[in-house]
Amino acid sequence: RTARFIAVTTFGAPDDARAMLAKVRRIHDHVGGTLPDGTPYLASDPDLLAWVHVCEVLCFLDGWIRYGEPTMSRADQDRYVAEMARIAEPLGVSPVPHTRAEAEAIMTAMRPQLRVDTRTREVARVLLDQPAPSLAAGPFQAMTLQAGVDLLPGWARTMHGLAQPEFGRPLLRAGTFGIASTLRWAFRA
Repeated sequence: RTARFIAVTTFGAPDDARAMLAKVRRIHDHVGGTLPDGTPYLASDPDLLAWVHVCEVLCFLDGWIRYGEPTMSRADQDRYVAEMARIAEPLGVSPVPHTRAEAEAIMTAMRPQLRVDTRTREVARVLLDQPAPSLAAGPFQAMTLQAGVDLLPGWARTMHGLAQPEFGRPLLRAGTFGIASTLRWAFRA
């Protein structure tokens, strides 16, 4: 569902993108609960939406920089963040960053509120331990998942106990860059 949301809001016709944004906002309006400490939450909370938006934007941007365009200018990075604001605003995100520096400031401001607990460990386990769709896809999936972990800020990897050995990082990045380059080439043809 997340991939479809991204595809429609990024590449879809404007009317389709607006309909998708409205649908997600309606879903968020009905999702809520209570944290283990008794604090209530709503998926439509502007601050929570800002956290999700900033994490998504910075992770996609950093992934593109690492595996697609390592020399991307700061101006182009800011333009990307500003373009993503068009998705954030209709969802009720607040504050909405329009530059990379603003996105990083929101992330920094939210860090003291972050916690690792049984629930977050379970989500990480489900994401990182999912079976590959086929035996042939297994190595590619493993590399992709590790590359995702590698894109996390160091403090987040440490917080979740996902720190990677330094000696394996260059191999992981080179392998992932090779796969990304091959996929870009295949889709250009």
